[in-house]
Amino acid sequence: WLAGCLAAILFLAACGGSTAARPRTLTVFAAASLLDAFAEIGKSFEAANPGVTVIFNFDGSQSLRTQLEQGAAADVFASANRQEMDALATQSLISNSQVFVANQLVVILPSDNPANIQTLADLARPGLLLVLAAEEVPVGQYSRQALNNLEAEFGAGFKDQVLANVVSEENNVKQVVAKVQLGEADAGIVYNSDAVASPDLGALAFPAEHNVIASYPVAVLANAPNRDLAEAFVAYVLSSDGQATLKKWGFSPPTP
Repeated sequence: WLAGCLAAILFLAACGGSTAARPRTLTVFAAASLLDAFAEIGKSFEAANPGVTVIFNFDGSQSLRTQLEQGAAADVFASANRQEMDALATQSLISNSQVFVANQLVVILPSDNPANIQTLADLARPGLLLVLAAEEVPVGQYSRQALNNLEAEFGAGFKDQVLANVVSEENNVKQVVAKVQLGEADAGIVYNSDAVASPDLGALAFPAEHNVIASYPVAVLANAPNRDLAEAFVAYVLSSDGQATLKKWGFSPPTP
């Protein structure tokens, strides 16, 4: 009888142990501009999925794409433009992608605004210290496109005058923010979400008619080690809770 009871206890203990959450890791490669919003989303996802740890790799989308092309293991990729995602799609490295959020550009300024920048026209003032992301970085591409758009307001040659003031070109948008925060530049062009995440900085808006809307696609990697978790994470990002978090950090709903 004692032996039978002991066997039953051991059986129940084994069954109870089998229901414990198995530790798992979800790896997400995401554009640097998503850092603050995705960090919060990651914590919410972990809370809803006991045993799951979300590890992020934040960088310029072009750099992340290269890492994935070279064999880096990841479950999810969220890009700040379609170009990097399309490049992976042509190599069959991702499953279907979908746009999940949008962003726009702003000019950020040091809190004390030493260059006394009051309007976008001031960006062309000789001697101004401007920092941008490199042209191959999505926000760098968008910045140059927006400057070109502003020629409709400030005249031909405005873009070249502004670019003549560029003193540094960064590999991702957070590096642009850091340069301005450190006082190494009078201004920088970043996303609205970066300005929201850096309330210590001043911000100057682009007119809607000259701004650039950045569309962010997300996809599960074709060889995702944890496909079920990856699909669940993407679903959470697209959910009302995920979208509310993105809105809180300065993103806007995806454009049709």
